[in-house]
Amino acid sequence: MLSHLLIIAQAAVPAADAAAHGETGGAISRITQQFGVSWPFLLAQILNFSLVAFILWRFAFKPVLAMLDERQKKISDGLRFADEMKAKLDATQQESAASAKRAQVEATRIIDEARKTAKEFLDKQTQESSARAGEIIAKAQQVIELEKRKMLAEARTEIARLVVAITQQVLSKEMSDADRSRYNEAAARELTNV
Repeated sequence: MLSHLLIIAQAAVPAADAAAHGETGGAISRITQQFGVSWPFLLAQILNFSLVAFILWRFAFKPVLAMLDERQKKISDGLRFADEMKAKLDATQQESAASAKRAQVEATRIIDEARKTAKEFLDKQTQESSARAGEIIAKAQQVIELEKRKMLAEARTEIARLVVAITQQVLSKEMSDADRSRYNEAAARELTNV
């Protein structure tokens, strides 16, 4: 392909030389000769540079730029995802803290209820025990009172028997009827006072 370009450039040289012979062309031609510029080679180099630049842009820079754009997009997506996850994590932590606080409040309420129920149960059991103890004491006092009355009745009966026995022994001795009746009345009074 370079050989075709060189041929085209050599064909363009006589046309450029013809244009260079004019007044304005002479100054340019002298400057190009002084600097050693060859028009066919300059045109071939411009064409080669343009071709290499196009190939590099098409097959190297464009894919690299596309890859960089894709990578930049992935990085921005990753950062956005990280921000979203951070926001979700913060929300989850706040929700977890709120849930823990609710659970703590509920646990405190349940414990307070349990204490209240236990206190009520203890008070109820204490009252029932006090009532039972009062009933037992009342029954015991009744039993004691009955035993006391029974014992007093037995004692009176025994005392009366003894009085009668003693009285018979005393009366069997020589006593007058008046003494006996006075003595019986005094004994009866004494027995009723006991």
